[in-house]
Amino acid sequence: MAKKKTAENTIEDKLNGLHNLQQIDSKIDKIRTLRGELPLEVQDLEDEIEGLQTRLEKLKEENDALEQLISDRKNMIKEAKAQIKKYTEQQKNVRNNREFDSISKEIEFQELEIQLSEKKINEAKANIEHKAEVLDAAKTKLDERQKDLDIKKNELKEISAETEKDEQKLIKESEKAKKAIEDRLVVAYERLRNNSRNGLAVVPVERDSCGGCFNKIPPQRQIDIQARKKIIVCEHCGRILVQPPAEEEK
Repeated sequence: MAKKKTAENTIEDKLNGLHNLQQIDSKIDKIRTLRGELPLEVQDLEDEIEGLQTRLEKLKEENDALEQLISDRKNMIKEAKAQIKKYTEQQKNVRNNREFDSISKEIEFQELEIQLSEKKINEAKANIEHKAEVLDAAKTKLDERQKDLDIKKNELKEISAETEKDEQKLIKESEKAKKAIEDRLVVAYERLRNNSRNGLAVVPVERDSCGGCFNKIPPQRQIDIQARKKIIVCEHCGRILVQPPAEEEK
C-alpha cells in the first residue's frame, strides 16, 4: 500500500518510492518494447495508404478533366465543320472577290480550329494512356501496402491482446506510486525518463559505476548513496542514484 504523500516523508522513503516507481515503469517499457516498432509501422503504413488514395483520386480527377477536354474539342470540331459547310455554301453566292476572300478566311480559321482541336485531343489521349500506367502502378502499390497493413495490424492485435491487461494494471500501479511521491520529484523523475533513451531515471550503483551511464562513482559518494540520507544524482548523466531496498539486495 502506497504511503500518503507528505513533505515530511524521510529521504529513504522518497528514494524507495522513486525506486519502486522506476521498477514499475521499466516493466511497462519492457511490454512496449515487446510490441516493438509495430505501432509506428502501422501508423506509417496508414499514412502511406492515405497518401496513395489521395494520389489516385487526383489522377482520376485529372483523367476526368482530360476526358471532358476531348469531349469539348470533339464538339468544337463538329461545330467548325458545320461552319465550314455553311461558309462553303455562302461562297457560291458571293457578289465580289472581297466577300469571297472574307469567307475563305473564315473557312481557313475553322480549319485551323479543327487542326488545333485534333492536336489537343491527341495530346489528351496520350496523357490518359500515360496516366493509366501510373494509375495501375499506384493501385498495385496501394493493394500491396493494404496487405502489409492488415498483416501488421493482426500482429499488433495479437501482441496487444497478450500484454494489454498487464500494461493497464502496471499503469495504474505507476499512477498510484506517483501519488505517494512529492510533485517536484515526480516532475524531475519524468524529465529524466523523457531525456533518457532507456527510460531510466533512477538507477543503482553497479560495480562502482552508475547503472545508467556506467561512469565510475567515487567511493565517498557510494557511501553517501548507501546511507540514504540525501538524494544524490550522477554527476555525468543526472540520474538519481539509489541503494535498492534490502529485500531486493538478497
